Amino acid sequence: MQSKLTCFWKDSSAIKKYRTCVSLHSHTSHSKEKLTFISKFAGRSPLLHWALTTYAKRAYTRGEITVDFAKAYWTPPLSPLSAFRLERDQIEQKLELNAMVSLTDHDNIEAPRQLRILREAADVPVSVEWTAPYGEAVLHVGVHNIDAAQAERIMADLAEYTANPEKGHLRDLFEMLDEDPGVLIVLNHPMWDLAGIGKARHLGGLHDFLGDVGDFVHAFELSGVRSWEENRSVLELAEKWNRVVISGGDRHGAEPNAILNLTNARTFAEFVNEVRQDRMSHVLFMAQYSHALTLRMFEFLVDTIREYPDRPEGSRIWDERVFHPDSRGVVRSLADMWTKPPSFVTAFFALVRVLDVPFVQNALRTAFARPESEMGFSNEDGEEASVTWARSRVLRSSPTRTTRLTAWPTPAANLKPSRENENSPS
Repeated sequence: MQSKLTCFWKDSSAIKKYRTCVSLHSHTSHSKEKLTFISKFAGRSPLLHWALTTYAKRAYTRGEITVDFAKAYWTPPLSPLSAFRLERDQIEQKLELNAMVSLTDHDNIEAPRQLRILREAADVPVSVEWTAPYGEAVLHVGVHNIDAAQAERIMADLAEYTANPEKGHLRDLFEMLDEDPGVLIVLNHPMWDLAGIGKARHLGGLHDFLGDVGDFVHAFELSGVRSWEENRSVLELAEKWNRVVISGGDRHGAEPNAILNLTNARTFAEFVNEVRQDRMSHVLFMAQYSHALTLRMFEFLVDTIREYPDRPEGSRIWDERVFHPDSRGVVRSLADMWTKPPSFVTAFFALVRVLDVPFVQNALRTAFARPESEMGFSNEDGEEASVTWARSRVLRSSPTRTTRLTAWPTPAANLKPSRENENSPS
């Protein structure tokens, strides 16, 4: 079993050995994204906390709706076809390789189902990012290349578990998915505490989860929107559980996936076999991953609030893509419920839109640039990182619960850490 990591900006020649590049895990307008991260961020930002509190008091006084971030959600700006073309074009135009694109909206397969009727996207796999509650923890599982004929039934089964999680039923679902040799099961951003229960409790739940169903998880994801420090810990987790690592861009905006997979497979099913049976994976980090994560998140926000005139009417402006229950509990877009956005929102977005100016973008990228010593993937001899595990290190079915990562030296430990460790929108 071997996983290789390559930085395209350091070794552009590595792609010459391959004919195909795979983009995994990106989102379209069919994803419903929670807004709870705003309230969490407000807890660390006195200015935002003051603005939200002031607005809530004013709304209550006027008898208007007060914002409940737990009930609100937003949808990414790109349509399925736009998202598919964005990912395909990065691969075909920048890397000059054949492209495979697997779109994974949250608990929804409408995007690939719509795309498969088009000639240019007929080979898009039916894939999903499944929300899998497990005790206190919440985990995201990428399920790629579901049999189209069985997809509706499978999605119903997965949705039933998400709504009413029973641990005993979870293993049955994973076993059912694993029975299809064409399906690829990936644990997305496994170290991310999605439930907000704290690092120690999340890790405990994660290891229990892997003890229960880890036999059926084929790979762990290195995420394009998580810090290098967190991705390093995923490498250690993969070594502990004897798994390959795989790419996952987790794109929500208009920046194409920052992490991809190289392969010589001609079909997605062949790529799945390469990961599942041959246990081989070559992960390619694109140049955008080397940019400061904080700046990338602001650029993502610019993508989110930008106007998209090519979108259908009613989804072109940012507040047409944000939803909240009205006074009767009916979910409507913010654009339908107010005459104009609050002044502090307008002012903040005006400031953020300055990042859309190329000169400002270039200046900030220079200012936020990280030294090579803080963003390295090479070993002490300067060679490309190659991560290989022995089968006997940890049994796949190990039920042992641990709340901290293995302390023994690992190949991941030879990779240089990044100073950034910030959250990003899910």
